[in-house]
Amino acid sequence: MGREGRESLSLESAEGVSEPEPAYLELQAEVGISKHMGGLKATEELVELCNIGKGKYVLDVGCGTGKTSCFLAKKYGCRVVGVDTSEKMLDWSKERAKEEGVDSRVEFRVADAQNLPFEDNSFDAVICESVNAFIKNKQRALSEYVRVTKPGGYVGLNESTWIKEPPTELVEYFSSTVEEVEILTPDGWKELMENAGLRDIVVTTYKVNFLSDIINRIKLVGFRRILRAWSLVITNPACRSWIKKMSTPKNTYEYYGYGIYVGRK
Repeated sequence: MGREGRESLSLESAEGVSEPEPAYLELQAEVGISKHMGGLKATEELVELCNIGKGKYVLDVGCGTGKTSCFLAKKYGCRVVGVDTSEKMLDWSKERAKEEGVDSRVEFRVADAQNLPFEDNSFDAVICESVNAFIKNKQRALSEYVRVTKPGGYVGLNESTWIKEPPTELVEYFSSTVEEVEILTPDGWKELMENAGLRDIVVTTYKVNFLSDIINRIKLVGFRRILRAWSLVITNPACRSWIKKMSTPKNTYEYYGYGIYVGRK
């Protein structure tokens, strides 16, 4: 059965008890949505800084629905391996690769960023978009990215970033509503990269606003998947409750943005 015909999150359990609210990443996997701030423009910046081009072998860590993996294979002629901890996400990724005609150049595997199943010095570049904020042991993950990168290759991150020091209540909001996400400052992300042994580190940060963030999400995800997500919200009380809880505080975009971080091995 295709993904369009599969059941979404159930409204009630067999005993008639309401299901618990879905977790952030679980909900994304269920409806086939993954996102990163800055959209494709941010991905293209990573591509340029990581010297990604035809014939390069690239690892996309936390590939989600495979948007970036397929984009790299299709536009830049790369060979790409996308990894994610969610088998549901990888189902979406494989479906996308077939739809876009790049399934011969893209491979998807279940893997944990903190323990990558690849030999040392395997890839020309390792990229990660909106992944590391969710990883508990960030330093271990960065060290893994460096380990599997070839000497002279690149590690590139697009990560949620505190553009300026946030108030305590905003930090607590994110950590309590988005699966204990931990957002760092530019110095925090750069320090992780330095400690992993990367050099020539480039850091560029961007502020965003609510409107630009929404527009980038729609462009990246596509209207079909956006509509499917809202269909789930409409039909599932647990999802509606979760979305309501996730309403972003008014002052979020004063402190919150994203950063592009690239270093060379």
